[in-house]
Amino acid sequence: MRGGVAGIANWEGEAAMSEWEKKGGRGAGRAGSRTDPTEQPDQPDQSDRTEKTRKMRLRASGGYRKLRSFQVTSIIYDGTVSFCDRFMDKRSRTVDQMVQAARSGRQNIAEGSRASAASTQTELRLINVARASLDELLLDFEDYLRQRGLPQWAKDDPRALAVREVGKNRTDQSDRTDRSDQGLYSPWLKSDDPAVVANAIVCLIHQANYLLDRQIAGLERQFIKEGGYTERLAAARIEERGRQKQTQGADLSTRAEKNGPVCPKCGKPMALRTARKGANAGSQFWGCCGYPECKGVRQIE
Repeated sequence: MRGGVAGIANWEGEAAMSEWEKKGGRGAGRAGSRTDPTEQPDQPDQSDRTEKTRKMRLRASGGYRKLRSFQVTSIIYDGTVSFCDRFMDKRSRTVDQMVQAARSGRQNIAEGSRASAASTQTELRLINVARASLDELLLDFEDYLRQRGLPQWAKDDPRALAVREVGKNRTDQSDRTDRSDQGLYSPWLKSDDPAVVANAIVCLIHQANYLLDRQIAGLERQFIKEGGYTERLAAARIEERGRQKQTQGADLSTRAEKNGPVCPKCGKPMALRTARKGANAGSQFWGCCGYPECKGVRQIE
């Protein structure tokens, strides 16, 4: 723990926890996974065509723009880029490392959400990469404050509580785009004091880390309960094959009732039957309706 900022994931994240992450769900929309935060947001995920495509899939994927974890990491990414541009030497390798860590924390959430359609393990791996990247970024900001003798906010600092309050008020507004949050944190992120900006981003990183921890736990529970994509795909295929066999059998029985042959021994109508034992168990054949008095049979041609 450093300067009272480490180990406060719970008090930061609890305020920002959304219903989605509590249930370990995934969202309903679709979008690409390689989006640059400087570009304008894509069209809303709720388009009719996107929704129809989602319903056709075996597993839902995408919808990451609705995740509070993605929204918070978007603010962290933009805030880190601005911080490095304003307060750090652009020739320093640390600048590039901090920006890349912030970008990884955001982009891997999007990529993992999109990859969930085909692989739970890939999704979990990418979310864990995002979590690790944010830890790296957290250390960079803590180092910046410590090495320059700047104060680090404790969890009960009024300024930290103010940042926390923004996340609490934002929790139930998941239908808004991630860019709508930028102005809410501008009193800290636009400050001329680098200590204020760095501490505010540290608070946001703790929020994001908590949310990602809950998201990972939810995905693990879901995997244990429902299985992975391969298991679901195999189960769906087995179910479909069984349905096809039942349909084919019913169709064949219907045709047999209408066009069945007559018994070669007694001349009575014949019915479609299935052998229950012997070398031909499971095979269908024509059997006389007069059975057991008449044991006439015909092979199905």
